[in-house]
Parts: sequence; structure tokens; C-alpha cells
Amino acid sequence: MITLQGTLTVRTINGRNGPFNVGRLRTEIGEFSVKDPELDQYEEGRYDGAFGVDQIYPTSYVAGGRMVMEVRARIGLWALDGIDDLKPEDQAPMTEPDPMEETPPVEATPSPTKAPEPETETETDVTAAGDEVTGGSKAKPQAIENKPGTAEDDQLAALFGELWPLGNEVKLDPTVDRSRFREQRDHLKASGYQFRPLDQIWVIQQQDEVTE
Repeated sequence: MITLQGTLTVRTINGRNGPFNVGRLRTEIGEFSVKDPELDQYEEGRYDGAFGVDQIYPTSYVAGGRMVMEVRARIGLWALDGIDDLKPEDQAPMTEPDPMEETPPVEATPSPTKAPEPETETETDVTAAGDEVTGGSKAKPQAIENKPGTAEDDQLAALFGELWPLGNEVKLDPTVDRSRFREQRDHLKASGYQFRPLDQIWVIQQQDEVTE
């Protein structure tokens, strides 16, 4: 990993799968395209800071009937120290494919099913008087009843995994499938969370902050 000082320009494009973000990282050694999943959390703007770049590689895509070649950077570390609005030269119309369409969705690997253990039909029990009885059924301890959650809770637990239940602060994992990452982002927005780019976490808005 190399650390570069620079400015990341984030733009939002409306695609057939919904809005998605793309970025341009300008540094002292050059300018690079950024298509990392983390970008989908950010609002449009210019973000200054230090960026730990894991990889720089050439790639291409087809848009508007033409093939575009670009040099892309994959960012592994974000240390932002300033945010600004887009400048006029950054607001030109853009036509780019959704990065989610570049990689097929990751299919979950089904967990192996454990074969049920055979039940014992007859067991030996002992009466209160100490007499042995053969062929009787041994009383089984009563299982503790677990009350299932609502269907919505079950869906959210599956969506967020180890992050569920959500706390006042949530840091999303960008290594999950990109479509799942966007679903998590959309739920946080709808639930009153706000993204803090300098801290790279989602924070629940307090009632007094909402009413101001």
C-alpha cells in the first residue's frame, strides 16, 4: 500500500439499478478512476485527505457506443480532512456503467445439512421407589421456548449479519456484495442515520438534531 495526498471527487449517476457513485482521485503522481463500494455512502463533493492505495491497474468499459480506457485505483485507507462542493468543471454530464454490473453477484454457499440423530425407542427408567422398569419412555426435559422475531427483524438480521442489531453508530463492511452494501446504506438512510465521511461511520440523528 502507498499513501497519497490528494483530492477525491465523488459524482452520482442514476443507473438502471438506481443511483451509484464514481470517483476521480487527483494526486501528485497522477489522476485515477475510483469505483470502490465505499463511494456509495458519500454525497457528491470534493474530499481532501490521505488515501492508502492498494492497487493501480488499467481497465476499460463501453459507454455511449465507445470504449473507454482508464487507470483505476483501489483505495484501502481513507483519512479525510476536508470536504468541499463540486466545482463547475466537475459537474459535466457523465455516462458510465454501474460498477455493480462489472462483477457477477456473489452466491451464498449453502451450509451442509446435519443428518438428524436417530431417536431411541425404548429406554430404561427408574421409578421413585427404585424399581427398574424396562421398555418405558424416559421423560425428556422440556425445551426452553424461544420467541421468534418478526419477519422484518429476520430480514434485517440477514441483511446486516453481525452488525445486527444496529447501535447508535454503524460502520458498514465494504467487502460484502455491492448490492447488499447498497441495501444496507438505503436502510440506514431511511431509519434516520446520517453518514459522517470524516469518521466513515453512520450515526443515528437525535430528535433535537432532526427538529432543528
